[in-house]
Amino acid sequence: MAEPAGSTMRTERVFFETDRQVIVGDITLPPEGYQSRFSDAINRGDVAFIPIINVEITPLGGGDSERRDFIVLAKSYIRLAYPIGESR
Repeated sequence: MAEPAGSTMRTERVFFETDRQVIVGDITLPPEGYQSRFSDAINRGDVAFIPIINVEITPLGGGDSERRDFIVLAKSYIRLAYPIGESR
């Protein structure tokens, strides 16, 4: 589905925790209106995975972090999630 002319997306920095990892990265959201909140994005029933860009993955048990340009995170693995702030 194409975006309306003049519409721009915004990026929000977010924190996710799974059983094994902490994942910090950016998700893309509409600038306002329908599904523009972080909670809307992660609570959508028709979406099983969340695309995340500019990602840092850190093991909960310690160890080196790794960076990825892009991942998709299965919602079923998320134990804790919250927005850190708007990136752009």
